[in-house]
Amino acid sequence: MSTPYARRVRAYFAPVDRNAKEPTIFDAAQDGRFDVSSPPEPWVDLGWIEGFERSSDTKIEAVDTGTPLTATRQVRSKIGAMVTFTFATWNKLQLALSAGVQQMNLLPTSSGASTAGSGGTAATALTLLEGSTSTTLIMSAADASTLVAGDLVVVDVDYTGEIGFVGAGVSGAYVKSALSDLAYVRRVSLNVGRVATVQEGVVTLEAPLLAGAPLTAMKAQKVLGYCDREGSTFFQEWSALFVAEGQQGERVLWHYPRLQAAIGPIERQTKIADGFTTLGLQARFRALPVLDAVDAETIVCFRSFLSGKVD
Repeated sequence: MSTPYARRVRAYFAPVDRNAKEPTIFDAAQDGRFDVSSPPEPWVDLGWIEGFERSSDTKIEAVDTGTPLTATRQVRSKIGAMVTFTFATWNKLQLALSAGVQQMNLLPTSSGASTAGSGGTAATALTLLEGSTSTTLIMSAADASTLVAGDLVVVDVDYTGEIGFVGAGVSGAYVKSALSDLAYVRRVSLNVGRVATVQEGVVTLEAPLLAGAPLTAMKAQKVLGYCDREGSTFFQEWSALFVAEGQQGERVLWHYPRLQAAIGPIERQTKIADGFTTLGLQARFRALPVLDAVDAETIVCFRSFLSGKVD
């Protein structure tokens, strides 16, 4: 027997297919011992988190029968769960998840574009050529020369009037009525990478794109930064996995197949030396149900424990 004694919790997120309502399922029996710095696909490592706290909103009530009334059995009248924590680092996915709404990419604007809170009319996108992969974008030398190492780039299709969920790899927004913004999908897409090198029309990324190799219709645009808007109607939804590794090799894993943001964007301020303040991304999520393939039970969270060595 062993008691879990962990210093930190690490967070991993994976896409939910919003159209098919299919989450990413984690199988602790097959993959529970994965290297924490190299999660199995399609899980994305979002680093160590702070203040990880789970709370159950499940209600259990007694069924009373007879005279006098006697509790003869129990039922669950409500199933629910919440997860709260703080992202220690700011990056694309951490910002999107903690904001809970559309995470807008700030795209370079065209000459003379009118101002807009989430960015004016975008400049012309860069055309991708045949042979592009999840880590290598092939384009003309002239287009590639507009990018340098360290730049962020988004890869997705032109918007052509679609209604519904949009965004490659994972839905970045839900379009309720047709828009006129050709760059809208790239504006909300989570398919973003950072440029490692640029050489003769070949743009190499530091990590694979979330959606994998680009489709023929996809184009690329430079990303200047990110913008989220408190009050918009879209809810981010992701599959989540949290891992706490003990000092004797034991491991606790919490798998939430479906999490939706339960609060708007909040920064958690922590004072440090010399008058500086760190800003953490406060996140709170509500767990939504799935059916377990084993027995069709309704589940909101799978908690797994893998024991370690015993002295």
